[in-house]
Amino acid sequence: MHALSFATPPHSPQAESLRGEVRAFLGSEIADRTPRERGRSWGGFDAEFSRKMGARGWIGMTWPKRYGGHERSALERYVVLEEMLAAGAPVGGHWVADRQSGPLLLRVGTDKQKDDILPRIAAGECYFCIGMSEPDSGSDLASVRTRASAVQGGFLVNGTKVWTSNAHRAHYMILLCRTGDKGEERHAGLTQFLVDLKNIDTGLEIRPIVDLSGEHHFNEVVFTDMFLPEDAVLGSLGSGWAQVTSELAFERSGPERFLSSFTLLVELTRALRPAPSERAAIALGRMVAHVLTLRRLSRSVAGMLQAGQNPAVQAALVKDVGTAFEQEIPEIARMLIAAEPDRESTQNFLAVLAHTILHAPSFTLRGGTREILRGMIARGLGLR
Repeated sequence: MHALSFATPPHSPQAESLRGEVRAFLGSEIADRTPRERGRSWGGFDAEFSRKMGARGWIGMTWPKRYGGHERSALERYVVLEEMLAAGAPVGGHWVADRQSGPLLLRVGTDKQKDDILPRIAAGECYFCIGMSEPDSGSDLASVRTRASAVQGGFLVNGTKVWTSNAHRAHYMILLCRTGDKGEERHAGLTQFLVDLKNIDTGLEIRPIVDLSGEHHFNEVVFTDMFLPEDAVLGSLGSGWAQVTSELAFERSGPERFLSSFTLLVELTRALRPAPSERAAIALGRMVAHVLTLRRLSRSVAGMLQAGQNPAVQAALVKDVGTAFEQEIPEIARMLIAAEPDRESTQNFLAVLAHTILHAPSFTLRGGTREILRGMIARGLGLR
């Protein structure tokens, strides 16, 4: 059995100095947002807010300046994310591009791709979506069936992607396709493509998926003989599996994996004041201890990323434990306060509780199901 190490997060005076600046910005920019609006966390979409973050230099923070970045540390970036999520800021527009698509382009994109796209992401004006999940595939990315077949000058794509967040708003998609046969290695024959969603004339259909809360952020994306030029290949042919797994380390390790229910925790604490029962005080204390522990683990991963490491297993652990905790918060809240959740309630706690309950099932699905993650963790520990 192997040991799984989480190093002490490095101290960063610059990051802590930045925290006050971010809080002051949020204090003025989202002061009029209701707790229910804040409860949307990183699912909230506001193009103007994303542009303001870009103007502040808070998108693409760690990227080279030649691409519109600011060459700041991963820990400084972490502070910005943490404060945005804790406050319930609407960061959903630029979220995917900043978190994973931009870093992927930095590693494997062509000079043209990087020069054209990265500065627009950093300005908060370019959005990405991820074409990974497929019907009947779940989180088993190696089983994807969407195929890109080589033709003169490029590829024809046929297949379907599902649960594609913000595909209807995004400018680009990172699309995972099968370009070769699996052979004996089921991870072989996969390639990523950069798809310009705003310049596809035919062969692409984006169908809305309305969730339990009545909101539209998920989509089904259908490709029917959609043509992609040769220069749409991201990285190299057949390297899709290695690229997508390194990309997922960025997706799974951040503070969004334990702060999606944070607004509910805040409103629960307010609802129990000024004199919570002993039972409520114990429950709140345990939840706060969980937040602090998860924060330390997540910051440790940020330190590993800063050091150029690939903490894929540690990121999977943070995601698994963090999202399970997020789902526990609404259940604990319902046990502590005997009131029915109501999305239209004027009582902030009840409105936020209703919103969180409706969205909580997705927490352990997005970014990889717990079954997939626990398989990764077991392999990382040498247990399978």
